[in-house]
Amino acid sequence: MAEISMKVNGRAVTAEVEDRTLLVHFLREHQGLTGTHVGCDTSQCGACVVHVDGKAVKSCTMLAAQASGAQVLTIEGLADGGELHPVQAAFREHHGLQCGFCTPGMIMAAVDMIRRHPGGLDEKTVRAELEGNLCRCTGYHNIVKAVLAAAEAMAGQKAKAA
Repeated sequence: MAEISMKVNGRAVTAEVEDRTLLVHFLREHQGLTGTHVGCDTSQCGACVVHVDGKAVKSCTMLAAQASGAQVLTIEGLADGGELHPVQAAFREHHGLQCGFCTPGMIMAAVDMIRRHPGGLDEKTVRAELEGNLCRCTGYHNIVKAVLAAAEAMAGQKAKAA
């Protein structure tokens, strides 16, 4: 058994878990944060994407013990109270979802992508960056539109703050 401590969505948590516990299972089963999905168990689909110390990771590829001491952000921690994060709002506005199963992972990947490309994004880059996130319902058109709209909105927010 491993004793782990981390911050999850800004809240300090400590738990004792089996050494083999994956971060995705720790979040879902020990923290009750079921927005992070288990889609494939092979790290192919991206439904389990969370941020660990500010970087997008597939939480099915990381042991919970490896995240000990880290800051973990899940889809549940992205919104600011009742106000959606700009990426969440863009997915809703541009209908960047169908069944919604892949949506949390897509949103978390998109937030990281926008952070890593502060100069802006184009459709080709968004499509290439989303290759690790599978959606079986759409042709990605609305997802790409949502990511581009969110990137533009977030750049506008930064410009207003400056």
